[in-house]
Amino acid sequence: MAETLEQLIDRLRAVEAQIEAAFAARDAERAAAAGLVIEAGKPCFKADALRRQKAHRKGLHLARTPWPTLLTMPLIYGMALPLMMLDLSVSLYQLGCFTAWRIQRVRRRDYVVIDRHRLGYLNLVQKLNCVFCGYGNGVIAYAREITARTEQYWCPIKHALKVKGSHDRYRDFQAYGDAEGYVASSGSYRERLKRGA
Repeated sequence: MAETLEQLIDRLRAVEAQIEAAFAARDAERAAAAGLVIEAGKPCFKADALRRQKAHRKGLHLARTPWPTLLTMPLIYGMALPLMMLDLSVSLYQLGCFTAWRIQRVRRRDYVVIDRHRLGYLNLVQKLNCVFCGYGNGVIAYAREITARTEQYWCPIKHALKVKGSHDRYRDFQAYGDAEGYVASSGSYRERLKRGA
């Protein structure tokens, strides 16, 4: 007997969870071997581990920085302001809308994680770059989850054409053109959001 689509999706999610757990276990083992400890929810390294890391730090040699890198720096760091505006606007958006709709809000700290600046083997410029990338990617992921929950609330309908890189909630949406399914299930999509699913 062939598996149903729902069974295949459940099996896929179970395998994804196993893969995530395996990566987490491997990364935790490597981090512990490198001397990482978590204190008060923050990553820290033992003194000897930090000393070993600092031995690998490269100095700042701005004079040897390739000119294309120097030319693109204003473009890269110029994105900081739009990212901050996106961060603020989606935070205000979900505060107002999600509160009004009585659905669970997205926890920003689950997406915007800035901790790589604590690594002893990075120089000042590398640390700044890591803060920028952690913030930028975190804000975009945070905004995407807010938008995904909004889409689930208002229009949980798949597109007629294939969408590349769709969010995790998309696979459960109604098929394009399935009017009966949409009408019958719209309330359940909203109820799931209220429960945090």
